[in-house]
Amino acid sequence: MLATTGPLPVGPGWAYEFKWDGVRALATAHGGRLRLRARSGADITIAYPELAPLGRVLDDAVLDGEIVSLDTDGRPSFTILAERMHVREPGRAAKLAATRPVTYMIFDLLRLGGTDLLDLPYAQRRAALDGLNLAGDRWLTPPSFTDGAATLAAARELRLEGVVAKRLNSPYRPGVRSLDWIKNKAEDTAEFVVGGFRPGVRTLGALLVGVPGPGGKLLFRGRVGGGISAAAERALLAELRPRAVPESPFATELAREDAKDATWVLPEVVVEVRYGQRTPDGRLRFPRFLRLRPDLSPEECVDA
Repeated sequence: MLATTGPLPVGPGWAYEFKWDGVRALATAHGGRLRLRARSGADITIAYPELAPLGRVLDDAVLDGEIVSLDTDGRPSFTILAERMHVREPGRAAKLAATRPVTYMIFDLLRLGGTDLLDLPYAQRRAALDGLNLAGDRWLTPPSFTDGAATLAAARELRLEGVVAKRLNSPYRPGVRSLDWIKNKAEDTAEFVVGGFRPGVRTLGALLVGVPGPGGKLLFRGRVGGGISAAAERALLAELRPRAVPESPFATELAREDAKDATWVLPEVVVEVRYGQRTPDGRLRFPRFLRLRPDLSPEECVDA
């Protein structure tokens, strides 16, 4: 189940949780073993061996949560987590588990003891989850709150990503981006698909980004040149150069000042961008590159 971006709802019918900056994962515990799946359905169990003991805590259960890497200040760091995300070699995964361990933030319970809980309202699922007292060295159940404004203020003070509001009477709807879950970020950021890049003082002066539109083409959302460090440029070029194509993936012809000397790429790479506002036609104002998002598919990028 996916959240919709929007203003934070208020009222007695909602609960509020911190939004964790990590990788979403469903955990299935059965027969003493744990299986982890990403939002795409890919099996990512091998990447996080430190979470395996959770499989011996529950039997025939399915959990929903976020895998995060905590920095020295105890805040989630996507930069640290990125080193773990695509590891599929057991030896390397074990070494990273010892030096850069993750924590599984569990926020929903979808099955317990073989009983499907999807149709239960969130309030009942959450009460059942809290009753399990899941607190281990590498997993925990973060708190849920009743005051949305205070939760968002705390997220900003703690420099967390934001807040997710969940309607108390809502069932769990797999694969649905629902208005029963509303995410509100502590700052204006969003994910976009890279359709090309332009040179500047360096090889990569600006990214040309958009969101998927009708017919598989991208709807242009602007140039992103700020925030691209030398290290980020290397990482971006490593992803973009092998995807170079002769034709633009955007739905409409870009203005000359946007398209001049552009290298077009297959619309497969997702980036997160911080921005000030949007123009009436959806273009980003004062955008700055934050990071690559290899955990997201282009289809998951939607206009806020």
